[in-house]
Amino acid sequence: MPEQQPYEPERAVAGTGMGGGMDLAASEATALERAPGAPGGPGAPGGTQDTGPGAGRPRSLWSDAWRDLRRNPVFVLSALVILFLVVIAVRPSLIASGNPLTCDLARAQDGPAPGHPFGFDGQGCDVYTRTVYGARASVTVGVCATLGVALLGSVLGGLAGFFGGAWDAVLSRTTDIFFAIPVVLGGLVLLSVVTSNTVWPVVGFMVLLGWPQISRIARGSVITAKQHDYVQAARALGASPARILLRHIAPNAVAPVIVVATIALGTYIALEATLSYLGVGLKPPSVSWGIDISAASPYVRNAPHALLWPAGALAITVLAFIMLGDAVRDALDPKLR
Repeated sequence: MPEQQPYEPERAVAGTGMGGGMDLAASEATALERAPGAPGGPGAPGGTQDTGPGAGRPRSLWSDAWRDLRRNPVFVLSALVILFLVVIAVRPSLIASGNPLTCDLARAQDGPAPGHPFGFDGQGCDVYTRTVYGARASVTVGVCATLGVALLGSVLGGLAGFFGGAWDAVLSRTTDIFFAIPVVLGGLVLLSVVTSNTVWPVVGFMVLLGWPQISRIARGSVITAKQHDYVQAARALGASPARILLRHIAPNAVAPVIVVATIALGTYIALEATLSYLGVGLKPPSVSWGIDISAASPYVRNAPHALLWPAGALAITVLAFIMLGDAVRDALDPKLR
């Protein structure tokens, strides 16, 4: 008969919940038996608990991305530049009191002067005032075109990726046709017959030729998302296709669309300036950086300031949106964490 071990008051047996037990110290067994929230138990005041920022809140891709973006100096700098551009696009009179259409031929091609820090262009217009007011057209075209492209492309691509079949085949062949159209050449053909001086024909052209790229990205994201287990579980529980698409697939497939749309916004601003430079985008008396660059090109040797300032504003704007898109891509891509 084996020798009986003496009783040790500092040792106790705690149930494991699976019909067995484990040998623990009495203090450890007592702690396990305490309910969560009880005095001294897990989550109780004075007990062991997570007190860090966001404790108790469920973590998600979006919360993690926002935390990373706030710590990214590239995102902060580009966001401040874009915020400044949006403010002067909405209220250019805050920093420019003149009229961009008021010109004095006697001061044509003059350099900087008191009250006119950027000098005058070939028509005697204040370059500073026109550069500030030119942000309105560029930002309006970029934002409206991006929203239209993202909305149209996401809807068409998402439906094609979710339902598949003939709808997917038709959309794929349609996007192939649009990808074969050169953007600048298409703008020269389509916008040459437009006489409107507003931004809407340019926006409509960009949406018409820009949605296939977003559509393909949205299609691929939806195809990937609908193969996940949570989608299969929702379908097994009887969720309708609309609920599965809107509640389960769309929130998890929209990140790539946001990244591409953010980067494309800067591209659309540059495209508007290109079309305006070629004379088929915005037309005078509209104020646009592309129009000013085109007007200043013939006398760039005599008055380089008339070209450098609007061209510099355009370059900074496009660079800010590209940097913002890169930062958002890095934050939303789990593989880069």
